Amino acid sequence: MAETATHNHAANALEALRARTTVVADSGDFETIKAYHPTDSTTNPSLVLQASRDARYRHLVEEALAATPTPGVTQVERLMTLFGRELTQVVPRYVSTEVDARLSFDTAATITKARALLADYDALGVGRDRILIKIASTWAGVQAASVLEAEGVACNMTLIFSLAQAQACFDAGVTLISPFVGRITDWYKKADGVDHYSGDKDPGVLSVQRINAYAKSYGYATQVMAASFRNRDQILALSGADLMTISPALLEELASLEASNVPGLVQAPSEDARVMHDRAGFDWAMNEDAMATEKLAEGIRRFAADQRALESELTG
Repeated sequence: MAETATHNHAANALEALRARTTVVADSGDFETIKAYHPTDSTTNPSLVLQASRDARYRHLVEEALAATPTPGVTQVERLMTLFGRELTQVVPRYVSTEVDARLSFDTAATITKARALLADYDALGVGRDRILIKIASTWAGVQAASVLEAEGVACNMTLIFSLAQAQACFDAGVTLISPFVGRITDWYKKADGVDHYSGDKDPGVLSVQRINAYAKSYGYATQVMAASFRNRDQILALSGADLMTISPALLEELASLEASNVPGLVQAPSEDARVMHDRAGFDWAMNEDAMATEKLAEGIRRFAADQRALESELTG
């Protein structure tokens, strides 16, 4: 009842959302996100590349170039941990930092890189309790996360496009998963020749609702963080999810919107039977899902390309 009261008297849609969901800033631009008081922050090579071109952050680029990073960490990765360090001064809880996407199919290399990133954060005075290690949700990535979580390393499994990926992550005991609402919708718009879906028909929203229902119905501790939003309607339809990572532009839009219409997520029992995948089952489930297969591969390629662009800009 107290939550409903907070919701009804919220000054704007962002406040109403924050009363039901942990709001995470999807940005490396820590100066801009300060105004929205997010709880957590997520970064990736694309966001750091964008922020590194901003004159306000030139000092971090220079610091990365002048530094001798921790063994196993490149200068580009030092730049990412420097942005992460600054973000820990803006948010009270977690900052997500991505493992190089080119390691997405190598379990051992992912584990080694994650440990090196945490050691680099330690050298910068940031404890591992503030960091989520972000890993692409391939089979190899999920196995790496299982090892890391057993060591006390919190992981954020990114590029989630299917229930099969979520199921594997849940069974691995990961801290957080990030299903990508907007990219799922993008694929179906193109496949179906549709310009717009209403909230209750949006394939990206429906995917997160399905994953969330499965997690809650079977009692998994893993939190679901909806990501990659294309518009405010997708965000409002999923209000009540554990977390949402939202771009500064959409945070601003929500802050200027009245709180009168925040429909929210309906918590319903899962219609999916509980499944615990082995490697063959996971691969088959992905093979049967053209959207998830294509978007996961595309997402990995894009993050890898931005990592290479960062390397080129930093060393060029």
